[in-house]
Amino acid sequence: MTYMAQRVSNFGTTIFFEMTDLANRHQAVNLGQGFPNFPGPDFLKQAAIEAIQDDVNQYAPGSGRPRLREAIAHKMARFYGLPVDPDSEVTVTHGATEAIFATILGLVNPGDEVIIFEPYYDSYVPAVQIAGGVPRFYTLRPPNWAIDRKELTALFSDKTKLILINTPHNPTGKVYSEDELSLIADLCQTHNVIAVTDEVYEHIIFDGAKHVCMATLPGMSTRTVTISSAGKTFSMTGWKVGWTIASPELTQALFRVHQFMVYCGAAPLQEGVATALQAPHTYYTDLAAMYESNRDFLANALLKAGLTPIMPKGTYFIMADIGQLGFPDDVTFCRHLTAEVGVAAIPPSAFYHNPADGATLARFAFCKTRETLEEAARRLVKLKHSAASRKLTMSN
Repeated sequence: MTYMAQRVSNFGTTIFFEMTDLANRHQAVNLGQGFPNFPGPDFLKQAAIEAIQDDVNQYAPGSGRPRLREAIAHKMARFYGLPVDPDSEVTVTHGATEAIFATILGLVNPGDEVIIFEPYYDSYVPAVQIAGGVPRFYTLRPPNWAIDRKELTALFSDKTKLILINTPHNPTGKVYSEDELSLIADLCQTHNVIAVTDEVYEHIIFDGAKHVCMATLPGMSTRTVTISSAGKTFSMTGWKVGWTIASPELTQALFRVHQFMVYCGAAPLQEGVATALQAPHTYYTDLAAMYESNRDFLANALLKAGLTPIMPKGTYFIMADIGQLGFPDDVTFCRHLTAEVGVAAIPPSAFYHNPADGATLARFAFCKTRETLEEAARRLVKLKHSAASRKLTMSN
């Protein structure tokens, strides 16, 4: 007899846990899991400390502290010109992942189809499956990760309830263009589909790319759930302060799940984030510039190691083509890289419904100090020699 529910019986341990454990055992430089290894801004920490000292330590309202909801609404107007009602259209969640789960569980019925772009953030598919939905996959192909109108259109039908869009996109670093988002918006309106946009990397963009908020496109404000968080923008992933922005009708649906999942997050941290969202524009430009410099440094290191980096336009991840190195798949490569070279990366086949589609790629995180990246670069040089030895062994 097994006590595990069938709905979770096929869910394995996340690839992040596996690779982080392997990295720890081999004392590898961890460029796998995407968390910054440098401190977040002092003004944010100080705001939370002051909130604790001011006894903001009891339950927050289920929809979030009013000051934070107002700051989120103000931010949407400031950056995107989108008017948002903080009382009826904003829900503060326990990170973006809870926001994703609450949204899908609140909107998707058993048998509803949900379109997911792959490679995908690994919580998307389990959320759809737990809701009883049916994932339908659109596979983005390197190196351009472009969307084909005909191929995407074919996925929409009268069974489609929702489409999940992550822009800037983890793990590819793709920033969806306005033309691509307009195509999705047209299809959503034609087929009466809800768009759920995961925009947690909205301020980490490079090379003059522009982040377009789907909810600002014509006809989309009432059929879009916009999800973001403070974790990536303010380098505080452990705070788990996220939010949704949606019309009152969509907000009511996701809130009914949220109230029974966690009800509320940590009140003083919400006050801290409310202060953080008032940061001057230079904070965001400096953040993007820092990450762009890290990206360029790591891309050069990967190139010197014999890999082919696929330059991202956003996020703090970079994909690399490993197909020429002679490894049977990305999992074998990443285990070798961790154990023999001393650098951990993530095998992205875990982010595809058909793992073979990601078997020639590896994902590296550059949300690390320059010292960490420099150490990784020194170790990566060994990869070229170990890969050459491996090819020689295999040929013999």
